Amino acid sequence: MTFYEALKIVHIITASILFGTGLGTAIYMLYANILKNIPVIALATQRVVTADWLFTGISGVLQPITGIGMLYLKGYPLTHTWTIAVFICYGIAAVCWFIVVYLQIRCRDLALIALKSNTTLPKQYRGYFIAWVILGFPAFLSLIVIFYLMANNPFYTT
Repeated sequence: MTFYEALKIVHIITASILFGTGLGTAIYMLYANILKNIPVIALATQRVVTADWLFTGISGVLQPITGIGMLYLKGYPLTHTWTIAVFICYGIAAVCWFIVVYLQIRCRDLALIALKSNTTLPKQYRGYFIAWVILGFPAFLSLIVIFYLMANNPFYTT
């Protein structure tokens, strides 16, 4: 196996983890909030924050490293329209992710306070949660576009 092939395998696996974990944690957190059960919400937000840092965060760091590494090894230009489109989409997803993680941490903290004090969730929680949901759309759509671009890479030759 060449170094390029190893990078490609890591790139594909981390892309799958990035997308899959993002989708999985989103569904988990949405479901927990639909239940409106504070112990469930507190547990879900704790686990979502952990999963996002461990899986999405690590994959998110490895994605550009492996992608740029593959482009470099093949001698492909970083200024090609296709590459710039990937970078823009990835940038949108990354910015959304950083904000979403902040919102998840705030939701987690507020849910834990409500759980420990045996009170309802504050209005602030709802605002953070709604912003979290809204930011999920451009992040998710950006990753869909990246998968499309990966599958239709103009540099790929059989």
